[in-house]
This record gives sequence, C-alpha cells and structure tokens, in this order.
Amino acid sequence: MSVGPVAAVRDYFRFVAAIGRSVQREGLSWSASVKAAWDIGVESMPILLVIAGFIGSNLSLQGHAAFAPLGAQRMLGMFVSLAGVRELAPIIAGSMVAAKAGTQMASQLGVMRIQEQLDALEVMAVDPLAHLVAPRLAGIMLALPALVIVATFTMIAAAYAAAVMQLGVGGATFLRFAADGVQPIDFAYGEVKGAVFGAVICTVSCWYGFHCGSGPEGVGRATNQAVVTSAVLCVVLNYLLSEVMYGG
Repeated sequence: MSVGPVAAVRDYFRFVAAIGRSVQREGLSWSASVKAAWDIGVESMPILLVIAGFIGSNLSLQGHAAFAPLGAQRMLGMFVSLAGVRELAPIIAGSMVAAKAGTQMASQLGVMRIQEQLDALEVMAVDPLAHLVAPRLAGIMLALPALVIVATFTMIAAAYAAAVMQLGVGGATFLRFAADGVQPIDFAYGEVKGAVFGAVICTVSCWYGFHCGSGPEGVGRATNQAVVTSAVLCVVLNYLLSEVMYGG
C-alpha cells in the first residue's frame, strides 16, 4: 500500500463502517464466530501460558527486590495483583493474539486478495466482509477476554509459586494482599480492554489483508504491518483506557 497515513486512517474507518453495514444487511454467522473464537483461543493458549507464567515469576522477583529494603515484602501480593489484573494481563493477551491470530488473518485474506478470490466472491454476490471478516471479529471479541482471564490467573499463580518457594513469602500473606489489592471492577475493566484489543487487532489485520500489495511480497509486507500496527495501537489504547478507568 502506498497511501499516506491520513488516507490510510480514513480508509480504515470506512472499512470498519462497511463491516457494520454488512453485518446489518447479511446477519452474523454465530457458528462461524464460535469456531473462530475456539481456533483463536486454542492456538494462542500455549504461548500465552508460557509468557504469562514467566512474567508473573519476574514480577515476584522484581517486586521483592523493591520491597525488601523497606521491609514491606508482605505487600508483594498486592503489587502482583495490581500490575497483573489492571495492566499486564490484557496487554500480554492482546500481544500474543496479535502475533498469532492477527498474522493469520492478514496473511489468509492477503492470499485471497492476490489470488482474486475476494473479487470472485463479490462477483458471486457474496459479501466477503460479512462472511470472512465479521465472524473473525465476533470470534476474537469472545476469545480475547477469556484469554485475559487465563493470563491473569496464570500470572498470579506463577508469582505465588516464585514468592513462596523461592523468596520465602508466606502463602497466606501473599494471597491476602493480592485479594486486597484488586476489586471485582478491575476484572471487568480487564475484560473490556480485551474486547477492545480484539476488535482493533481483527479490523487492522483484516484491513491490511484486504489492501495488501501484489505477490508474496505484498502479503508478507501486509502481515508485518498488521502486527506492528496492532501492537502499537493496543499499547496506546491500554494507556487511554487506563486513564479513563483509573485516572481519577
């Protein structure tokens, strides 16, 4: 794509609006959406568990190192739960899904574009947005909030294990401060972040796939741009959402 940034943003929002019109006109296939959610969740789960586990362990190590000089090691659980539930779990889940599912969406649709399969669907009066993009969008918005929950509890479990078995923090103390550090609304906010990240990852990836250049080079370039753009937007949106949710 050789369009400028302003034109690209304009075209992206037109693309998102076109998805909404297509769903309104054609309806949404819930069976395809559930299948997309299952595929996204299953494919992203292994790497998410590994990453979330090691980040949780590292949170314990770094938090303990920071609190130990102050004699406040007992607050480690609060530190882990606040950082994990409010910020790290949503952004980690979003990043993993962008790297896995986002690349897959962009590359699949890009291949269909250069092979003129998308044009063939339009010729046959089949709306590719309703049949190819909308189920992926609904699926990722179902899967990513669930993955946020998985990342949250994996991170806290790994942090607990590191704190108790390696750092000598009492298990009951860790859990008590972890529970005191967060409120139920924090988990709800994490789910909102997951749904927003999912919508952004899907629409950005599909937009790049639909507008990829010609040949394998065009597909590769579109896939790379989709991942980079999705990751940057998720980080920016994470800050903006946190400002709205917790900024006072």
